Amino acid sequence: MKNLIVVALVCLMNRTTNAQERWIIASDHLKRPDTVLIFKPSWYKHAREYPVVYLLHGYSEDYRQWPKTTNLQQLADQYNFIIVAPDGFTSYYINSPIDKTALYEDFFFKELAPKVQRSFKVDKKNIFISGLSMGGYGALRYFILHPDYFNTAGAASGALEIDYPNFQRVSQLFWQSNRMVADLAKIIGNPETTDWRQYSISTLLRQHPDFRKPFIFDCGTEDVLYPLSVQLKQQTDSLKIPTTFISRPGDHNTAYWHTSIEYHFIYFRQSLKE
Repeated sequence: MKNLIVVALVCLMNRTTNAQERWIIASDHLKRPDTVLIFKPSWYKHAREYPVVYLLHGYSEDYRQWPKTTNLQQLADQYNFIIVAPDGFTSYYINSPIDKTALYEDFFFKELAPKVQRSFKVDKKNIFISGLSMGGYGALRYFILHPDYFNTAGAASGALEIDYPNFQRVSQLFWQSNRMVADLAKIIGNPETTDWRQYSISTLLRQHPDFRKPFIFDCGTEDVLYPLSVQLKQQTDSLKIPTTFISRPGDHNTAYWHTSIEYHFIYFRQSLKE
């Protein structure tokens, strides 16, 4: 059965990576162009407005991770959403305080989002964002910092707490090296002189005590990052933020995300504003 699941996922990856549009955006905020895949409902008509879902990928992956993980065209058709999958590199979707060619948050809000709104008829009341792992962190970060821009957000297997010892352990587990913390140090600085925890989702929530908007997040119980999601649920409960947390069997892998993203789209559909 395990082999059949692997074969099915490989077949899925091979047939769902073709987007309707592929943008290459030369950015004033990034050292290299950003590639973005766009999936529109098959019957898209410019005369009407559509909700938009931004999907952010995980660390060590790129803009192709989500369309390799699930059938984004099918999701666009089923939910009548425009889906935007950008390349986040290893940025953690933040503005680097030390590298002025790595200002990803500025790229997102000053270049990517305006281009999406110029190119399509966007229902501005219904802009959503979700992501996996590093992308889950980015999605919740953007939602907390820009709550009026998004309807709501989601995170799957989120790398929610930016903590050097934990990230070093995760890096060794997945890559048998310190590549993950080395890449992050290039973005936010040496952990010996910079408090990485200032970037954590828990810190952002404490810094924004008026934030009370609902969102969804999930994590597999076998995932090394599972305790972070449990901690976030405890924090949001204590802050009386109405979050939906899904805990179910699964690991930090494509098989889990292939299923989990469906819950986010159901949640987004249920959250649509008239």
